[in-house]
Formats: sequence, structure tokens, C-alpha cells
Amino acid sequence: MYKSLIHQTFELTRKEKRPALLTYTVAGDNTKKISLEILKSISKYADICELGFPHNTPIADGGQIQTSAYRAIKNGIKINDVFSIVSKFKKVKKNKPIILMGYYNMIYQYNENKFLNKCKKSKVDGLIVVDLPFPENKKFAVKCKKKNINFIQLISPTTSKTRLNQIIKNSHDMIYYISMLSTTGGILKVSPKKILKEYSFIKKQNNSKNVVIGFGITEKTIKSLKKADGLVVGSAICKEITNSIKKRQNAVTNVTNVVKRLKNKIK
Repeated sequence: MYKSLIHQTFELTRKEKRPALLTYTVAGDNTKKISLEILKSISKYADICELGFPHNTPIADGGQIQTSAYRAIKNGIKINDVFSIVSKFKKVKKNKPIILMGYYNMIYQYNENKFLNKCKKSKVDGLIVVDLPFPENKKFAVKCKKKNINFIQLISPTTSKTRLNQIIKNSHDMIYYISMLSTTGGILKVSPKKILKEYSFIKKQNNSKNVVIGFGITEKTIKSLKKADGLVVGSAICKEITNSIKKRQNAVTNVTNVVKRLKNKIK
């Protein structure tokens, strides 16, 4: 039976009795070369790496990620460059799962089939398409599955129980739970206790599904959520890249230190 790298990763972290650490960076921030170096370096500590397509009209991304995306776009990053970063990364880290995160308009303009073929060729393990919700994503999710690419469904605090069960049933190896109604990088407005209560309700519907929590996770909050299957940190990392650039410091070293500290908190 085929087991995706994402599935294998959760099996491993479960054995180690800890959540998986998922990191998010924007492809090409602040250059293609540095973006790849950051990815390679943080993957020593991150269990799964998410890589975002820089987008000029984001829906869910807060200020930190928008700043990263703006820098990448200003430096001329294109869709094909993102695939090239993934390919180069996978040559040295072939067992590290990589998830691409973007918006449907970009996939549609590029051409769905061409996009998925490119994902397959560059060894992408999963896709998060923020603005392609269930059930509109059903056909696309099937296409992904045929190519052994995980299509990652999103669930939020306002998802109804009926809808929740349909999403879980249609999900692949990972579900992303958005912890609060806000854009990324917002201060955690909801208590970790309340988030975990919602989270365990989702898990109760089908315990075999891997559910990760994202939004508002920082060095301060990560430890309180370690009961989850996985935790996603994005804005805190993008913020560190911004600070390093401002201070003319080495972004690769600084970001790696942040990820290392995050990992130590959930061991």
C-alpha cells in the first residue's frame, strides 16, 4: 500500500510522542538562492516544510507573510522558479515532505493539468489551495490523488458539523485546522484550551486523520498546543527574515535558530 511522505512523517512523530513541526516560508524571499538556503537549513528541525507562492492579492495572509511575498515578487519570482526551488530542495532532502501553498487563480491561469504535472515532476508532496473550498475542490482533489499529491483540506471554527464530516471524509493524509478567525500572524485571540477543545472534537469524528493547527502559533504559544498532530508556524518565521534583512544579518542562521527553538519546545 502506498504511504505518502506526509503520512510517514506523522507515523514517526506519533511514535516520538510529539507533534510534527510544520514551517511556512514564501518561495523567493528575499531571493531565490536565500529562499532555498533557508528551506534546506530549517528542514533539519522542521518535519514538513510549507512553501508559499508569492501572491499580490492574498486572502488569508497577514502582514508578515504579505511583506515576504512582496519582496519575492519585487525580485521577479515566477511560478516556474517556485518549482525549481522545490526540485533543488528535493535533490538534497528527498525524504522531507514539501507542501506548496497558494491560490486557485494562479493554478487556473497556469493550467490545472500542467500545474499538477509540474508538482509531480518536482516531487511536491502536498497542496494547500486557500480559496478552493469544499465541495468546489472535489474534482481538483481527485486529480491530485491520482498523482499521489496530498490535497489538504481546511477547517475553521465556523465549519458546521455536517460540513466538517464531509470534509474529513474527503480529506487525504492531512487536514489543516485554522485556529481562529483572523489572518495569519494575528495575536492568538482564543485560549489554547478552547482551540484544543475544538481540535479534539474534529479528531473525534475520525481519529485516523492527521490534523494540524495553524494561525497565531509563536514561540510563546506553541508549547500549550503540543497535543495536536502537528503545528504550523509561518508569520514568526517571515518576521525573522524581515528583521534579519533590516539588521543586515544572516537570515539563514537567524531563521534556523527560531525553528530550532520552536522544535525544542515541543519535544
